[in-house]
Amino acid sequence: MSLRLLLPEEGVTELLASWPDTPRVYERPTSALDESVTAESIRGYLYSGCVPASEIAAIKAPNPSLSQNAYMTNGRTDRAKLARLYEHGFTIRLGNLQRVVPALAGMSGTIQTETGYSNYIHAFLTPPGEQGLRHHWDQQMAVIVQIAGTKRWQLWRPPVAAPMREYNESFRVWKDEFIPTWEAAGPDVEVDLKAGQSLLLPRGWVHNPHVVDTEEHSIHLTFAIRERTRLWLAEKLLAGAIAEEEFRDIVLPRKLGGEGLIQQLGKAREALVTYVQGLDLAALAPTVVKDALTESEYTS
Repeated sequence: MSLRLLLPEEGVTELLASWPDTPRVYERPTSALDESVTAESIRGYLYSGCVPASEIAAIKAPNPSLSQNAYMTNGRTDRAKLARLYEHGFTIRLGNLQRVVPALAGMSGTIQTETGYSNYIHAFLTPPGEQGLRHHWDQQMAVIVQIAGTKRWQLWRPPVAAPMREYNESFRVWKDEFIPTWEAAGPDVEVDLKAGQSLLLPRGWVHNPHVVDTEEHSIHLTFAIRERTRLWLAEKLLAGAIAEEEFRDIVLPRKLGGEGLIQQLGKAREALVTYVQGLDLAALAPTVVKDALTESEYTS
């Protein structure tokens, strides 16, 4: 079980049984993850020049990510430029390692088998005394695995309920007063995450991670686990509607406004209700299970 590479037995049990909505810190057991992913291997991958530029972000708080041109030469990742950025205090994020590192691809696939949730893996390398991303919240559960050094995580309770990619994401509902308000109140939870520990970070929790020590480098992996939602199930219920001719009928331009539109919406609603009520849920269930175990990209 790949989750046991990230969390101790009690952490895996708690995650699968209740999907906690408050942060947890665990002492991570030594596992195959420690053999396949080390600080040296991550640095080697970063400075090999093989990382696709599209999967790199260079961030130094309080500024946004740099343009890819900052670490590219002739259209390719420039390892010397990345090294200079890191030396100047930039956090380097390596995205979607499950697509390029075989061991992590295997872990990602097994986590999906264990949970039915797709997931992705990012690595963050932060210089001593520096910070990359500032306060924000995410729309999925994350398991933060500290590989090297220590990173301080200041955490605040979710300001919005159950965020999703298309609903209540940080940048979609951001207000300038958020950060001053949070900082004035102080964090609800503060964690100094050390190498060998994992942080379970539920979706929606505001986090402000940074390295306090001015001599210690930090490397951590973020295993972002995309929860399936009832909206996802609703999408599965409607997936076969395209086979019904009435759902493929054209709505004339003149009926896309005024009373004509109200009538068309009403007819569509009636058709949807009739279609969903007529579904054989037992027959549909195996397809939903298959999709849960194989869909790798985020939809809802």
